[in-house]
Amino acid sequence: MHIPPDWGIFFALIVSFLVFWFIFDRIFFDPFLKLLGDRERKLKDLSERAEQLLKEEKAAAEERERQLAELRRAALAARDAERQRAEAEAARLIEEAKAEAHSALERVRAGIENDLRTGQRELEQLSRVLAVELAGRVLGRPVDGATQRTANN
Repeated sequence: MHIPPDWGIFFALIVSFLVFWFIFDRIFFDPFLKLLGDRERKLKDLSERAEQLLKEEKAAAEERERQLAELRRAALAARDAERQRAEAEAARLIEEAKAEAHSALERVRAGIENDLRTGQRELEQLSRVLAVELAGRVLGRPVDGATQRTANN
């Protein structure tokens, strides 16, 4: 069974479809497509801006790391210079202390040697006096110290 098409209704449907398409295109489709295009453009702009900000952040982080490295190097150099200065100062103080101790030791050594020579002279004189006195006691008569000195020499 074959139903023949009603061309009048068919053309009315086509015309009404085209009219509705035109109306919907103006009212709904164009604004919706424009909205989608605007969103896509905004997303693209935001994506590019985010990439730019990430690049700037990376560059800023690299710059900060470079500056920190430079500060670390400067701090290490200053610390090493201060340490070397302190070591030099300590070495100088040690050398001064050694020189002072050596000088004091030499003064004490010279004083001891002087006291030793003085003590030896006093012992020699005392031994002569004791020898004269002992000789006088042994001999039972006084012995002259001058005679004794000539006998010893």
